[in-house]
Amino acid sequence: MLDVLEKLSKSADNPSAFLALNSGNSYFTDPSADGVVAYREAGSYLIQFGGVHGPADQREALLRAFLAHAAARRRKVVAIQVLTEDVDLYARCGFTVNQVGSSYSVHLPDFALRGTRFMKLRNKISRARRSGLDVTEAPFEECAADIAAIDGAWLRSKGRHVKEIEFLVGEMGGPAQHARRLLVGRLDGVPIAYISYSPAYGSRPGWLHDLSRRLPDAPPGVMEAINLTAVETFRQEGAAWLHFGFTPFTGLADEHDPAGASAATRRIMRLLADHGEKVYPAASQLAYKEKWGPHLVLPEYLAFHGRARLGAIWQILRVTKSV
Repeated sequence: MLDVLEKLSKSADNPSAFLALNSGNSYFTDPSADGVVAYREAGSYLIQFGGVHGPADQREALLRAFLAHAAARRRKVVAIQVLTEDVDLYARCGFTVNQVGSSYSVHLPDFALRGTRFMKLRNKISRARRSGLDVTEAPFEECAADIAAIDGAWLRSKGRHVKEIEFLVGEMGGPAQHARRLLVGRLDGVPIAYISYSPAYGSRPGWLHDLSRRLPDAPPGVMEAINLTAVETFRQEGAAWLHFGFTPFTGLADEHDPAGASAATRRIMRLLADHGEKVYPAASQLAYKEKWGPHLVLPEYLAFHGRARLGAIWQILRVTKSV
């Protein structure tokens, strides 16, 4: 695991690359190229996460080696969260590529909460702070039990049959926990909410707003107040970017699809964008991210080796526990 972390920190460019370290992932490396491919096996597919994490001039060799590895195991490859700059690479390697959503980022040196645009956000944060909210950074090991209690209450509030989404979101604990940062909100000394931030590497370095949870009865504005504390801290430390990460089925536009994109996949993405809230809470995630006025919104892609297959989309939904 720590070897994978070293490879990511050295050459990954996807702001969400740290999520490759999630438990349950497998890793492919090859002597022909530096870097790593993170994936999960589901049915007859190897589901690749975040593109190829390696130096730009070696990604093609590593991707082709991974495809050969999959073929030897009689598995098909589908990749999720491929970046715009890697679309041509995947097309050259025989993939059908479609936009699947967008990612949202704030450039910290340019961020400010001034103006009427942010009036509601300022008011929510002020309300939370007036309630007595105290936000501090804390080691996970010292508050693991409190975090587990918040997670449990949060999940129960979603309903009996709701499962916790995996793969495309972060997690807590494990051998890479030392690289994350945890901000906890407390009322009267009792933890009521938290946000975990993971390092973001590459051309837009900084932090990824990774995993956030709160007690169902937490006051309005708690998450926003925690995040503003993080923004102020990271900016003082000289970080350039705060990434809010990928949200599927958002920011979809025909012009983002490359030549050769699947028309059927495009229709499925539009259907999920309009009616897929039970599959993935995209609308609520998008509303939270947009309230921070992101400076950068980038399309991200789904890539099928060969032709697009409905079965591959189904396996991704299964792996993420969206169904």
